[in-house]
Amino acid sequence: MNRHSPLFYTRHTAPAFRYSALALAFSCLAATQLQAQTHTPIEEIIVTADFRHQHLSQLPASVSVLDRTLFQQRNAQHLEDVLNNAANVNVAAGASRARYVQLRGIGETGQFVEPLNSSVGLLIDGVDFSGIGAAAMLYDMAQVEVLQGPQGTRYGSNALAGLINISSNAPTSELHYGLQMLGENYNGRGVAGYVSGPLHERLNARLAVQNLRSDGYSTNTFLHQDTNARDEKTARVAFDWLAADSLSVSMNAGYIDIQNGYDAFALDNVRDTQSDNPGSDKQRSHYASVKATSTAFDVFTLELLGSMTNADVSYGYDEDWVYSGFHPDEYSSTDLYLRDHDNRSVELRLLSSPDGALFNGRTTWVAGLYSLEQDVALNRIYTYASDFASNYGMNRRAFYAETNTRITDRVSLDVGLRAERFSANYRDSAAVQFNPDDDLFGGKLALNYRSDNNHLLYASISRGYKSGGFNTDGSLDADLREFGSEQLWNYEVGFKGSALNERLHTQVALFYMDRDDVQIQSSTTRVRADGSAEFIEFTGNAAAGVNRGLELTVDYAVTAAVNVYSSVGLLDTEYKDFINSVGDDLSGRDQAHAPRHQYTVGLGWALTDDLSMDVNWQGRAAYYFSDSHSARSQSYDLLNASLTWQREQWRLTLWGRNLTDEDYAVRGYYFGNDPRDGYAAKVYTQLGEPQRFGVTMNWDF
Repeated sequence: MNRHSPLFYTRHTAPAFRYSALALAFSCLAATQLQAQTHTPIEEIIVTADFRHQHLSQLPASVSVLDRTLFQQRNAQHLEDVLNNAANVNVAAGASRARYVQLRGIGETGQFVEPLNSSVGLLIDGVDFSGIGAAAMLYDMAQVEVLQGPQGTRYGSNALAGLINISSNAPTSELHYGLQMLGENYNGRGVAGYVSGPLHERLNARLAVQNLRSDGYSTNTFLHQDTNARDEKTARVAFDWLAADSLSVSMNAGYIDIQNGYDAFALDNVRDTQSDNPGSDKQRSHYASVKATSTAFDVFTLELLGSMTNADVSYGYDEDWVYSGFHPDEYSSTDLYLRDHDNRSVELRLLSSPDGALFNGRTTWVAGLYSLEQDVALNRIYTYASDFASNYGMNRRAFYAETNTRITDRVSLDVGLRAERFSANYRDSAAVQFNPDDDLFGGKLALNYRSDNNHLLYASISRGYKSGGFNTDGSLDADLREFGSEQLWNYEVGFKGSALNERLHTQVALFYMDRDDVQIQSSTTRVRADGSAEFIEFTGNAAAGVNRGLELTVDYAVTAAVNVYSSVGLLDTEYKDFINSVGDDLSGRDQAHAPRHQYTVGLGWALTDDLSMDVNWQGRAAYYFSDSHSARSQSYDLLNASLTWQREQWRLTLWGRNLTDEDYAVRGYYFGNDPRDGYAAKVYTQLGEPQRFGVTMNWDF
């Protein structure tokens, strides 16, 4: 097969295609199972991230929805625990929790001194946490929505590759409360609880709290301590208030306190470490959001949305990874980054009512204004430099509009446009100053066909964008300091449908993404006077890039007791006319953190009225860690399983992840850091979680 075959080429074909074929076989099997049998239809899923809440089956876009059932089966406590279930999604760790996500091969992999413009947006109850992914804890969350492809109309600059939207459970009009206790290997333990119900005839509220602790997955053999331990606390409160017959208000607020260790790298690429100054990964965040909805107007519904976030983030590590006295040619240094994030946003949105639809009621519309202000203060404390401080302020102002026109009873056309004004200012203690500004545009055009049995076939063109920026490390050359905005055109066709009395649900999307002025995270190594290496990451622009592939999900209720499901992502990426920071021509090479394939194939089985099980395999192909070198991960396959007993208000789940105890990398670098071999450059990796198992008990009343 030709090396640049857009969908199906891979260097490690056997595992992926075995399970991809199995996923497709489920569809074929389902199509032939026409005999009548007792069954339970698969529940309809509502997507909340779009302007209007829509059924997943009727949204003309590639969307994965991960819900509470998955969270329970996987004992998922953080976003990183479930993202493997979505097609063409990858994560980069480099911290105690995976902070950075790549969708369809696009997304950041880390942040050091420079300000960050995210390619993948992250919203938690309407609050922007883009680039601060450690906050994405999942207790009492309703669902995670992964919107693939540019969200140029809906969200703009922070969603070039897509958007992840996390929504919590809403307050209830009747009293409900629950308690969760869990225990797991590596001395993991947790306790959590919620209470929800009416405070007044028109006011409902919900409170959820959680405390998680774990010794982590490695031991520091020099200090004889668990230096990767986790200590994570969250608290959330929500209110739904019917202020008047035509005015409703929903409010969310939360507190996140993460006090985790970070000591993940070793010179011999093993789990156990030898550092004498282990690092940390900490965050204290306060956030709030409000949404007021008024139906007092005849032709439109008015929505006013606001949010604020304050996040103090501390991230640091032992740069040499060993202790003093390890080797005669050693060096010793630590690096610590202290960031204070302040985000404020406000949005005014008008959504047409039935009386406000245009052209004889055939065209519904949305229009709005959006404003985001961000301030980030950084202090860096580094052994090889004087203390460094910077202040970064950013403003985004946008106008957007979108229409949906019913051309015939079965054919409709979506048209969206977003115009954004971006401006920023930057000052630091090294006398570096930048004041970039730009005008940016995005949007979409989608033609939709709905058959008489409500199947959806769509074809869309969408344009995303990402603002430019700058690199601030004082040792960089002047020509590496600034980089321009990136533009992306996404061409997509897809199908969504159900069959067999709603027992079979299928979603498939084919996409081609044309990237211009691609922003690429590169790195360079500078040799210090003592012979040790200084590793510097920076962002620049490549000429162009192409990302193309397929996303397929199948969910089939074979009987009332048996359900099979699968998710398959195939991805082919390449750069065009790109020479990296060390002079290598990478034209035609795969982009970083873009595995050629990934899959999930699973079986859910209700063994009795009270007892059920779930077993699934997940895997992904190898991928490049960076565009600055040729180091790659290994392909891997993971086995997960759970056994759940549930009766009335009680639920007990025995669960396991990575049951075969596979070693796999979630972050990788290539540079010299070992004095034993004269600091020769080689690959260093951070390993993902090992075999995990435990028991979770829930009481829900």
